[in-house]
Amino acid sequence: MGARLTSPSYRHLLERLDRWMENGRRSHPGVVPCRAGCTACCHGPFDITVADVELIREAVARMPEPERGEVGRRAGELLARLSALAPDWTPPYDIGVLGDDRFDQVADHLVAEPCPLLGDDGRCRIYDDRPMVCRLIGLPMRSRAGRVIENACPIQERFPDYAALAPLPFDLEEFEGVELACLRSAAQRLLGDGSRWAFETTIATAVLLSP
Repeated sequence: MGARLTSPSYRHLLERLDRWMENGRRSHPGVVPCRAGCTACCHGPFDITVADVELIREAVARMPEPERGEVGRRAGELLARLSALAPDWTPPYDIGVLGDDRFDQVADHLVAEPCPLLGDDGRCRIYDDRPMVCRLIGLPMRSRAGRVIENACPIQERFPDYAALAPLPFDLEEFEGVELACLRSAAQRLLGDGSRWAFETTIATAVLLSP
């Protein structure tokens, strides 16, 4: 249960994102409000990749009881609410099968629900192993090709200087090439089919479902 599955290449990608974020914070001292204990982006179901599923399962497997049981209970409660809103959404709970628009509608009904991995102290229980999407929130990004990923922080309007930050450069195209290889290998391990690399699900289902 405690075996490591996540590829070193994927962990290196996550570390690169963390360094990019930290460099951005240092470049704008006192402007970026993201901090431990802020839970603004830790509510409502959201999509995670197949590589993140591996990451989360490893982290949860390392938890001691009863913490692991508590996380499982919370994940089960959230999945039950998801299933009540979309009873035809069945294992392995592929968001692509449900459809992005419908998933967004379901997620909107549960926007205030905390992530199953959010501790009572407002901190992520698996912060060092949190999914990629969690690491992308907090700063806007501009790729070498000129693509822009907007800051998705839901409370940035409270901080005018923060909301006004220009996108920070990042070699996203090269990053995505490495990520694709990681997703293919994760899909092969978890789903037995590397061609299903686009598989996405939620944290609740990642916690509960066996590979």
